[in-house]
Amino acid sequence: MSIIIDSLSDIVKNRIGDIEFNTDFRTSMLFEMLMQDRNIRKKNKVIQAIRLYYPHSEQIVDYTKAVEDILWFYRCGKELADSNNSSNENNRNGNKQIYSYEFDDNYIYSAFLQQYNIDLQDDDLHWWKFKAMFDGLSKDTKIVEIMGYRAIDLRTVKDKEERKHLKKLKKLYSLPDMRTREQKESDFASAFW
Repeated sequence: MSIIIDSLSDIVKNRIGDIEFNTDFRTSMLFEMLMQDRNIRKKNKVIQAIRLYYPHSEQIVDYTKAVEDILWFYRCGKELADSNNSSNENNRNGNKQIYSYEFDDNYIYSAFLQQYNIDLQDDDLHWWKFKAMFDGLSKDTKIVEIMGYRAIDLRTVKDKEERKHLKKLKKLYSLPDMRTREQKESDFASAFW
């Protein structure tokens, strides 16, 4: 299966079947924001996710498969990385989010217009195409510059003045802390154990 060789509609139809499935990039953006919302219970997230992707959710026969298909589609047909390696990597990097469809919408919109001449308001775009283009944004776009500031590990910067400058930029472009009060308290407490 390849985004270059295979028809995206055929790939999805072969996996999902004949039931209508929403492939628009906005749906998967909303799905990602839904999954990141710590104020919504898991059961409600599943229900809302199914409603996002399946306009006629009453036609679903196997809800477990429907959820698996949603996750498969969101990952652009890719398998999950080895959980042992990825969880260790996430722990080393602090599992920090470097972009947000909610808070970086202007930067993402302008990057697509700048680099691809695509107006995300006017175009219907398959999620897999959007993700491929998002991942391919050049360093000349503001969103990639900002993601770089958010991702940088200041401990690796040797020059004191450069580290100070990057720390200011990292703070300037930081995303809001979306953890609940309980999660913040738990994280604080776990720092001592």
